[in-house]
Amino acid sequence: MEKRTHDTRWTVCTALMAAVVIVLANTPLGMIQLPIIKATTVHIPVILGAILLGPLAGGILGLVFGICSVVSNTMAPTLLSFAFSPFMSTTGIAGAIKALWIAVGCRVMIGVVAGWAWILLRRIHLNLNIALPLVGFIGSMANTILVMGSINVLLASQYAAVRNVAASAVFDLIMGTIIASGIPEAIAAAILVFALGRILIPVLPRIGVPLRV
Repeated sequence: MEKRTHDTRWTVCTALMAAVVIVLANTPLGMIQLPIIKATTVHIPVILGAILLGPLAGGILGLVFGICSVVSNTMAPTLLSFAFSPFMSTTGIAGAIKALWIAVGCRVMIGVVAGWAWILLRRIHLNLNIALPLVGFIGSMANTILVMGSINVLLASQYAAVRNVAASAVFDLIMGTIIASGIPEAIAAAILVFALGRILIPVLPRIGVPLRV
């Protein structure tokens, strides 16, 4: 009976976090203005969910993030939507499968990576004040590296075409994006995950949700 109650509460908390992902993905709240670029915050609840509720919840939240990305890139396409929506593929079924991996698979991996990173760091008894921002940084960089790395490996020629550069220049562009956008996003994620995690970690046990801390 107690396990069923815990499972129900876990499900409810995961659903609430999923709702936050959907809100962030579909409103300007999903972006924060940095001095040079705008950084996405949609992956923050994915990382927090992985920390608070485990890798399975993190993977589910990443799946929600990925589906939102597919919908957004299908309904309001941009030059790079071919990499994030199977319906915008320029290379048929093969391109559609690649887009699904980039948009959905890579986002699922955010939660899985963050969840297991958290478990590992807590098993070695790393202080919460260090573990929280570190997992935030790792989860955010996992998002950037997996997405941009997958574009480089799977869709380099299409990426070169829309950016109007030679195929040989794609790797440099990808690395530039990781450095210019990915690192500031990861720093922002580290700060937000630390701040929100310190608030949420004491709260969930009070409502009967077991934590991996």
